[in-house]
Amino acid sequence: MIERYTRPEMGRIWTLENKYRKWLEVEVAVCEVMAEDGKIPVEDLRAIQTRAAFQVDRIAAIEQETQHDVIAFLTNVAEHVGPASRHIHEGLTSSDVLDTALGMLLKEAGLVLLQDLDALLAVLKRNAFQWKDTVMMGRSHGIHAEPITFGLKFALWYAEMERNRERLVHAVDSVSTGKISGAVGTYANVHPSVERRVCRKLGLRPSPVSNQVLQRDRHAEFFTVLAIIGGTVEKIAVEIRHLQRTEVREAEEFFDAGQKGSSAMPHKRNPIASENLSGLARVLRGNALASMENMALWHERDISHSSVERIIAPDSTILVDYMLTRLTRVLERLTVYPANMRRNLDLTGGLFFSQRVMLELTRKGLSREDAYRLVQRNAMKVWQEGGQLQKVLKEDPEIMAHLSGAEVDGLFEMDYHLKHIDWIFKQVFEGVSSE
Repeated sequence: MIERYTRPEMGRIWTLENKYRKWLEVEVAVCEVMAEDGKIPVEDLRAIQTRAAFQVDRIAAIEQETQHDVIAFLTNVAEHVGPASRHIHEGLTSSDVLDTALGMLLKEAGLVLLQDLDALLAVLKRNAFQWKDTVMMGRSHGIHAEPITFGLKFALWYAEMERNRERLVHAVDSVSTGKISGAVGTYANVHPSVERRVCRKLGLRPSPVSNQVLQRDRHAEFFTVLAIIGGTVEKIAVEIRHLQRTEVREAEEFFDAGQKGSSAMPHKRNPIASENLSGLARVLRGNALASMENMALWHERDISHSSVERIIAPDSTILVDYMLTRLTRVLERLTVYPANMRRNLDLTGGLFFSQRVMLELTRKGLSREDAYRLVQRNAMKVWQEGGQLQKVLKEDPEIMAHLSGAEVDGLFEMDYHLKHIDWIFKQVFEGVSSE
């Protein structure tokens, strides 16, 4: 299932092949900068550039003996390079390679996720305008409140996803950081200028200060942003699940020909994709918490963060890629029932006009408390006995002492609730201010 909604490039990013490729890029970039400074002979650099290679299986075999992945990697690279390999990793510590390469990997994954967000934003915008004027009931606490439009829901989601995109751009920029500063970050065996030039070659920024590792606040920000994106996905998924309930049935996930909803009940059409997305958001939040736990390490470094990141880095980025792609698919094919929205609007006999009636009574001179009491008394009668609030109000002498029949009728116009929808859309999609 994951493969159906995951970009091939996202899966490729987290292969061992690509990880070791990034390690090699870091090591070669350091050698190139060292050669510029006259620390590595030109012929040795040429040997490193042309011969440096690795085999994933061979690294695994060496690691069985050394119990150290970077040493196994360097040993395998040296087997290809020959004598010139003595210059590789000179003055570096493992984390110089690991953390700089991780920054490259997270940047690569983040750029894929930004493409996913752009695709989702396009669908959200398209749906917003398609359903901009489709009236439906707005709900608070799950109970009928006042009318909105279905397009307004999409505009709200669009604005939130735009904020998520901004967050991700910042998080990707923050995590696109490298360090080439040696065992405890003092540059004792490698000049600070090497770090700056290596990072420039690799498309990263150098950390202004580090110890043996890049500080994990950057990574915590990245994974927290992914969790926030997952939270927005879940928000949309939960709304679809509510709208698909049999009693509501205002929108539902597309149901393919031949699809089955239940092994026992042939009639079932379940919001399985939305439920799936709701569940996966929990995993992202758990991973974000784990990334925060990674921030506090012993002294200048321990490796308690490493095992965590080997799991959460591929898992979280792959999951968000999957979730954004699958949600985009759900919204592209969403089945909408405007007639049912209209039916549900009419369920309570116009009770959602109660606030407007109350406000009009206050304009006539009543206190808010008295106006509220009069309207609520009639609203509860409609709630319990049925009927139309508009008619019941006209039968109440206390109400009619302040309002004419024509004035009551004028308070039950749907357009009153929708008069600023166009302005909201301009604000969301064109950046128009109210000032």
